[in-house]
Amino acid sequence: MSSESFANLCIFHIMDGLRDGLSHFSSNSRTALVYAVTPDDPLRIYDPQDLLRDHQPKLKEYYFDSEDWRKGGNHDDNTKLIEVVRTKDLALAGLITCSARASSIFYQCWFTEQHPNMCSIGPTESWMEYAALLLSQDFATQNILRIDSSGHLLREYSTHAVRDYIVDQRNRIMGWDTQLRVYPILDAVLGISKTREEGAWARGELIFIEPSELDSIKYMAKFPENERPSLKNHKHVRKLLQSVESSSRKLVSDGKCIVGIAAIPPTGNSISAQFKGDWGMLYLGTETVCSFADAKFSSTNYKPNLVHLEEFLLEQDLSADTRHSLFQLVTQMITTANHRSHGCTLVIDFNDAPVTIAGQTIEAPLDLREPEIRGLARSLTRLDGAVHICKDLKLHGFACLLDGKAVSGENRARGARFNSALRFTAEHDNLIVIVVSSDKPVSIIQRGVELTAVCEWKQLFACVTTPPAFKDWNME
Repeated sequence: MSSESFANLCIFHIMDGLRDGLSHFSSNSRTALVYAVTPDDPLRIYDPQDLLRDHQPKLKEYYFDSEDWRKGGNHDDNTKLIEVVRTKDLALAGLITCSARASSIFYQCWFTEQHPNMCSIGPTESWMEYAALLLSQDFATQNILRIDSSGHLLREYSTHAVRDYIVDQRNRIMGWDTQLRVYPILDAVLGISKTREEGAWARGELIFIEPSELDSIKYMAKFPENERPSLKNHKHVRKLLQSVESSSRKLVSDGKCIVGIAAIPPTGNSISAQFKGDWGMLYLGTETVCSFADAKFSSTNYKPNLVHLEEFLLEQDLSADTRHSLFQLVTQMITTANHRSHGCTLVIDFNDAPVTIAGQTIEAPLDLREPEIRGLARSLTRLDGAVHICKDLKLHGFACLLDGKAVSGENRARGARFNSALRFTAEHDNLIVIVVSSDKPVSIIQRGVELTAVCEWKQLFACVTTPPAFKDWNME
């Protein structure tokens, strides 16, 4: 196999593993690579799914009109395998980038999408750094027997990416002098999150404090050293979480066992896990790192993506106050449905005369500007059927049945709520329907089309030709 073919296969396997791993950690993700193997080689770009197509002007300015990207290369220095390059000059809207130099590959820059619902881009950056390291190693070893191993490693890297990010950040804050081991902490968080107590998921907060800082904490209850529950005993810790549920109290751990119970704020280097039922959030200090559910980590912040609703509201003839109040009301109702893990359907009606919908009518519409009525509206989402809200900020009905003729976009895998909303909106103008599934996805539907639908990118099976030089790609 020629060196060029070997390089193409290395790039393909690493990119495919990175793309697949990030797509499971976040939403469907595309990846791209700009690279030059030696200082004299032309800069090449591998962008099989057109991630960078809309960024051509900025890329041309950085790579084609300037030589700044070449500075600081260590291609002849074999003492350092890889050097990650942080640059603000290549800040592309909606993209996460990671540049690196190495003795085996002069320059590489990886790109992927920055989704709007990401908790933090930190774990994704660590993931991309690892991809750059693996590409450097593969180019250095030229070992045909391990050509696809790097892709397999990147597919299953989510826990390691979270760990690497936390370790890097804590090292910046406090140096290498730490006794907290991150891997056991992450294992415990996932183990506790999937352990039920009398059928109920875990709720409450568990905070991990550096052992050297434990004596400065004011405990509400502290356990004797020889009787402290082990962190590995997930069932025991799950039971103890009941003592801090729905309160400001937290279980305090040194990373090995539960030390006690205290009402303390997070420190700059503490790690904490908030269990919220069948999902939860992981924090470093006060900064969100990632979420967790189904015994795996994810980048999603579990906040509904309502960009399409905002755009729709901007098109309506509404006052700024009404637009803001309506958006806040819908957001609260969706968030409540998400947190209580029940589905709901909201019909947001902008017609002057509200659409007639079969369901439970009310003698007089309920004014949603009143706090008590807002609370009632959130509770009504638990009932079967849709809640009918109009542009006058009033609730006109609930337990509404949405019907209509079959449409082409129906998906039997999505259930009755989703498909009924498609049919209903296909026959009624000037309204939008929001469907919240019990497993948390939020769909916004208008005129028989799901506005929040995610495109499926075509599957790639090989990088059979050498990626084009940047100057040729930029001219396409």
